[in-house]
Amino acid sequence: MYRVLAKLAIAGAAGSLLSPSPTVAQVLPPISKAGHVEFIKGPELEFAREDLAIIRWTSTNPGGDDQHFAVIHYGTDPKDLNQTAKSPMRLNRGHPETIFRVRVDGMRPQTTYYYWVTSMGADGVSDGVQSAVSQFTTPAPGEQIVAYPQAE
Repeated sequence: MYRVLAKLAIAGAAGSLLSPSPTVAQVLPPISKAGHVEFIKGPELEFAREDLAIIRWTSTNPGGDDQHFAVIHYGTDPKDLNQTAKSPMRLNRGHPETIFRVRVDGMRPQTTYYYWVTSMGADGVSDGVQSAVSQFTTPAPGEQIVAYPQAE
């Protein structure tokens, strides 16, 4: 009796996996690109060690393709921010805001860096928002800075 029930349960489960159902994931087209994107919070230093930093900011959801990039332009001279780092991320269509983070590697200890941030779609087109220039100083070797709240 138990073998018959087990076979029926397995057959039923296999059949439900093979048949189309309304719960099957669908690929949706991109949402419309926002007409105007603005910063809500930041950009600010979230974390820093002697050799890396993480910059974080929140903006209104830029829309467009789900695949996006957080981008930072930085350097040690505020008039020459010619280094760039970017981090891939995915937009959440159901949220009106998007949190961006960029990890910047290869930094020097106890050095002041200047930066500005932006975001762009996978196609390389800017979301039309650019921050003012900000700055932070990396800590001494063996130290770290946690400057932005981890939980919101």
